[in-house]
Amino acid sequence: MKRVLIANRGEISVRISRTLRELGLEAIALNTPEDRHALHVRSADRAFELRSARGYLDATEVIDVARRAGCDAVHPGYGFLSENAEFATACIGAGLCFIGPPPQAITAMGSKQRARAAMAAAGVPIIPGGDAHTLLEASATAARVGYPILLKPTDGGGGKGMRLVHAESELEQALERTRSEAQNAFGSDAVYIEKAIRGARHVEIQILGDQHGNIVHLFERDCSIQRRHQKIVEETPCPVLSPETLAQMAEVAVRGAASIGYFSTGTFEFLLAPDGSFYFLEMNTRLQVEHPITELVTGLDLVREMVRIADGAALGFEQVTRRGAAIEVRLYAEDPENGFLPSPGSISLLRPAAGPFVRDDSGVFEGAQVSASYDPLLAKLAVWGADRGAALARMSRALSDYAVGGIRSNIAFLARVIAHPDFVRGVYDIDFVAQKLSELLAEPAVTTETRLLLAAAAAVAAHSQAELTHRKVAPGGSELSPWVRAQRSELKW
Repeated sequence: MKRVLIANRGEISVRISRTLRELGLEAIALNTPEDRHALHVRSADRAFELRSARGYLDATEVIDVARRAGCDAVHPGYGFLSENAEFATACIGAGLCFIGPPPQAITAMGSKQRARAAMAAAGVPIIPGGDAHTLLEASATAARVGYPILLKPTDGGGGKGMRLVHAESELEQALERTRSEAQNAFGSDAVYIEKAIRGARHVEIQILGDQHGNIVHLFERDCSIQRRHQKIVEETPCPVLSPETLAQMAEVAVRGAASIGYFSTGTFEFLLAPDGSFYFLEMNTRLQVEHPITELVTGLDLVREMVRIADGAALGFEQVTRRGAAIEVRLYAEDPENGFLPSPGSISLLRPAAGPFVRDDSGVFEGAQVSASYDPLLAKLAVWGADRGAALARMSRALSDYAVGGIRSNIAFLARVIAHPDFVRGVYDIDFVAQKLSELLAEPAVTTETRLLLAAAAAVAAHSQAELTHRKVAPGGSELSPWVRAQRSELKW
């Protein structure tokens, strides 16, 4: 393997490019005309422009570019074509190494109903539920499992199209809307039903397997802090997960992966009920957005492992140790004070957080344009600490340091989530944001204008500090500035 096409954009393309270059591999980026000057284009060795109206979703053109660029392999990142079994098969058919799981495993887990059946056969506990092909069938399934229920698209993921239904009277309208959203998002209106487990946490197990039958788990991530079923804060370890339950979750995840011949990175998502029982939700057959926190506590580079595994290498270890705690937040170009509407536009100011054990996986730069055509994710900010308390303090500081101007962002909102007493105590579930939203929006977010004023004040302060130093007037000589002399006189220094 010498040259890899990254079939993606934004921060994940930037992140993959970095590892490829560390491995001595050439990173080839893709871009649409709109993304011509994006950071992921600048971060790669070369970039090729897509002409199709479907952009990053046009599998045929993506493979054609890979051939023209002389690539050996394709890394799909996440989203777009990353869980498309036909794309993986086409890559292999074109003589390209697909840096991900085998197509048959993607197919097995691509439909949530097929995945539930496969995992049930492997002895993995699943949430009570069933089909909802018609209103009559949906009504019968809901009556059997009991309300409240969740309507979910059978295909796709990312929380899109999910709808909570509390009673039979809501079912018909909810079913129609869920089908419509599923069709628009995933090209299929197939829907199924799961029992809604109240007070549950969303906990996932990261697994890693090679092509020689070796599979290990890389511990858990708690992804319960969500807004409209989209994760916004993740942490590891889960604050309430016992070692015994973790061991059980990890064991069924590894067993489930083995049952479908899985290799590469993958994630088993579970609901953890208040009584400690847990149920399989779905498997993501790709790299997860929140993978940085697993890397921070294990010391592994998951993209590097994916490349090695795709190239036929064995894992080289039987188990992994975990050290400390890590937290990740997702920074979006959106306006929390205005219903979290996306905030496209030009970034006039960008001051990322930095410092010891702070990781900023960004896809933008100062002066970059945030498009209205794609997910408004700007960056993933992740921190590590020796324990959860240290990680929380570091994240709070990092968010207070982070500044974005020219567009609205959710930085202040995330800071209030992290500082909320219940989150600090680790007492939260998947309904946390919905239940606490009024509190989390109580303080006005710092406006773009305020951030720009703060940046200007910082610049003035820096200039003043420079004035407090010596000003050179001739070779070998210097003098204090008139402003400093005046201040010294007035303050009788």
